[in-house]
Amino acid sequence: MATTTTETTGVKASGWQEFWAKEDWWAVWLGLGIVALAYIFYLSGSSISWIAVAPGKWSTLSQLGTQFSKNGIKYLALLAAFLVLFSIVITFIGQKAKEFIPSFIFIFVLSTIIYVIGAWDQANKYNLEPPLVALLLGLIISNVIGLPRWLDAGFRVEFYIKLGIVLLGATLPFTLIIWAGSVAILQASIVSLVTFFVIFLTARKLGLDHRLAAVLGAGGAVCGVSASIAVAGAVRAKKEHPPIAISLVVLWAIVLIFLLPLVCRALGLPTGVAGAWIGTSEFADAAGLAAAQSYGNLAGHHLGIAGTADQALASYTLIKVIGRDIWIGIWSFVLALISVTLWERNETNSKVQVGQIWWRFPKFVIGFLIASILTTLIVHGNSLADYTKLVKPSLILPITSLRTWAFTFSFLSIGLTTRFRDLASTGFKPFLAFTFGVVVNVALGYFLSVVVFGHYWSAIVTH
Repeated sequence: MATTTTETTGVKASGWQEFWAKEDWWAVWLGLGIVALAYIFYLSGSSISWIAVAPGKWSTLSQLGTQFSKNGIKYLALLAAFLVLFSIVITFIGQKAKEFIPSFIFIFVLSTIIYVIGAWDQANKYNLEPPLVALLLGLIISNVIGLPRWLDAGFRVEFYIKLGIVLLGATLPFTLIIWAGSVAILQASIVSLVTFFVIFLTARKLGLDHRLAAVLGAGGAVCGVSASIAVAGAVRAKKEHPPIAISLVVLWAIVLIFLLPLVCRALGLPTGVAGAWIGTSEFADAAGLAAAQSYGNLAGHHLGIAGTADQALASYTLIKVIGRDIWIGIWSFVLALISVTLWERNETNSKVQVGQIWWRFPKFVIGFLIASILTTLIVHGNSLADYTKLVKPSLILPITSLRTWAFTFSFLSIGLTTRFRDLASTGFKPFLAFTFGVVVNVALGYFLSVVVFGHYWSAIVTH
């Protein structure tokens, strides 16, 4: 009977035991459970927004105080729900809940503060997206201040992001692919393929390991952090490989947040075209969204920029959030197949069981696909206008809120567990390979968004 090793204990699980002994499957169960619960409330004419609480826009501290006095109980209920569900997971995968609980409370409090910062009405101006603020705050705390080791029990980077990816699937029904149109899907696919192979082949030319090259390539080709973690599991990358890729993704994501809008403004690009270029070039969803919003907000302010803010966000979303993020599952499956049948066979000079593809494949990607299918079935028969007006507010936005919580937990945990001195020991080659991919990615994005499909993106219609 096939066996697999749990992520945290090293104990081998066999057969059906895998379904309750692995983080991957628990991310699937929790994610799909949330989607099912949201759908039940949606059918009843209600919503799970009562517990999927998130800070609303605010401009003064008095407004913020009013929000918390009104929704304080909801935040406590959300914390309690997370504690109960996550403690169950922690127990089943072999850790102690009593060590996890105080650490997670610390993460939740910090994440709430970060979420509040992201809801400030000036946040877009300063690119204060919650996941990025979480990452930067975590890096500062871990590398400047330091934390006691007992807090490490709650910094479960992979579990939080796996749950977030499953919830991401629920917000990306396949119907959106049809609505996105062939141009968006074609451009996103070209970018994903070219960027991956540029980074992968450059990394291999520099002598880097297959697995690190694959993790770097996926980080640049799809959604940086999520794809890096997914592919790392698929190819059995070394423990230090995902942090290297994640650090490079974050570094260039932050640079491009500021660089791309500045260049777009200098070139006077229409907002729809700029949003497509940003979606093609950025590596992280939160960073790209911040860049697209900041440029879109310039329209209509006598700056000679054509289009609307909605066009920038629409074209960015079609390219990055729909077109490129769908490739998470594709790259995970393809690279698991290649790793099992080619790389590992060559390394061991023995035949590797093809069944390992299944055991290796990131199960949370299955949850991502199932969640997307479920939402597709739910929204089937709705027009894009009906989806935006009726389905999205009651069903999709509460799930999106919980997804943002999960991603914020993950990015904060990444920052809190990343030590710059450890990354410095990896050398210059990963940086060189990824940076070459950045250059090609940005140039290709400009060519496709401005030269090839510029007429399409400049005239994109928003609903």
